[in-house]
Amino acid sequence: MKGFKKSFKMSVAILLGVVFSLAVVLGASFLNVKASQTKATSTSNVKYAMVLKTLANPFWVKMKDGILQEAKKQGVKVDVFAATSEDAIEEQLKIFEDAITKGYKGIGIAPISPVNVIPAVVEANKKGIYVVNVDEQINMDQLKKAGGSVVGFVTTDNEKVGAMAATYIVNKLGKQGGKVAIIEGKAGNASGEARKRGATEVFKANKNIQLVASQPADWDRLKALDVATNIMQRFPDIKAFYCANDTMALGALQAVINAGKLGKILVVGTDGIPEAVQSVKSGKLTATIAQDPAKIGAESLKLLIKAVKEKKPISPNQKPVIIKIDPILVTK
Repeated sequence: MKGFKKSFKMSVAILLGVVFSLAVVLGASFLNVKASQTKATSTSNVKYAMVLKTLANPFWVKMKDGILQEAKKQGVKVDVFAATSEDAIEEQLKIFEDAITKGYKGIGIAPISPVNVIPAVVEANKKGIYVVNVDEQINMDQLKKAGGSVVGFVTTDNEKVGAMAATYIVNKLGKQGGKVAIIEGKAGNASGEARKRGATEVFKANKNIQLVASQPADWDRLKALDVATNIMQRFPDIKAFYCANDTMALGALQAVINAGKLGKILVVGTDGIPEAVQSVKSGKLTATIAQDPAKIGAESLKLLIKAVKEKKPISPNQKPVIIKIDPILVTK
């Protein structure tokens, strides 16, 4: 009997030991699962914002689509904001300032002007928010002086855009050459200035080409119509217009049609928006230099995600990563 009791006690002790060990293992596993879930939730809760110029232009709509597709691919949350127009400087600044207060870890900004959002970038940096500069370059010297920084700048190679358009016009006009004009964007706008610079250099390098006018039309269709009309009145024998965006190119094209010179004057635009591409297909607009706004948006978001994951330092002395997306010539 004593042997039986001793054996029974030993069996109970072993059983309790096994149960305890199992509980420890299961408990540890449960804790690991909880920790893993907490980490996943924490990652998925990281939010990003992108502040564009406007959504009234198909170029920016395509960029928004590219951003949202990349966000889905990366499994992150992103909110896309935009001003009502490409003139709404104060409105865009207010949108950016509001975004700073909403808990975003990274914000992408496509500034309307090189300086309008500098105060907001500085404020975002102070709060530990990473900023990526999209499409239109912020004045980096002024930003640094103000104590701000961006982790990167993603844009089209805009000098290449202008040079590509001008080269196409020069080749199209051939040895005969002729008078040409540039319809610029908004004065002082970095991307527009770069396009103008690229086109001007090509035109001036060709002895058969005479650049007779280079005037801004503020990215506006009706203003471009007026500018092109005035240039044609001053230079009735003009052979070509290069326009720094497609919206203005379509305005210039209308001026050419109004003057009864469709097919006699080349009109080349920039951006590759659907209406411009359709116009090229139908034989009206001569060509457009297409950008890839969806890729610009996607690459911008990638830079923000990378900066947040790697906890890159936020400092005015930190050199931003520069990514330039190549343009594409679109002809009939």
